[in-house]
Amino acid sequence: MHLLSRVYNSMTTNKIKHSGVVERIEGDSVQVRIVQTSACAACKVAKHCNASESKEKIVDVLHADTSRLHVGDAVQVAASTQVAARALLMGFGLPFVVMVVALVVLLVLTGSEAVAALGGIAALLPYYGLLYLFRDRIRDRLAFTIEA
Repeated sequence: MHLLSRVYNSMTTNKIKHSGVVERIEGDSVQVRIVQTSACAACKVAKHCNASESKEKIVDVLHADTSRLHVGDAVQVAASTQVAARALLMGFGLPFVVMVVALVVLLVLTGSEAVAALGGIAALLPYYGLLYLFRDRIRDRLAFTIEA
């Protein structure tokens, strides 16, 4: 029942939340260390299974109220489901579309599968180049917040 209430609360608040520890504070920017676990990491037999995994990640929280925070404080970081969806779209969805479109167009134009495959992969270079150029603007739109 506890799992169902967590899912329900997550759906009603439309936020993805992670508990973490403040690692560093600089101005209005905070770095928080979170432990990201897979869905099966809480399973009783997870120690004996290779499918479960957990990873530590450092999350940057920009424009945070740092007056009440100290290094080592336990905090909860959150991002809206819209932010998560936007990040997935930019990181996986759009590159997939760019690659498939380039692959099909080059296959039709050249008739060579090798050229089409290389061109499909090469089409990702400008896409990721643009992401890199606009990284500051993207960082502001894909931001985490610290919840009280």
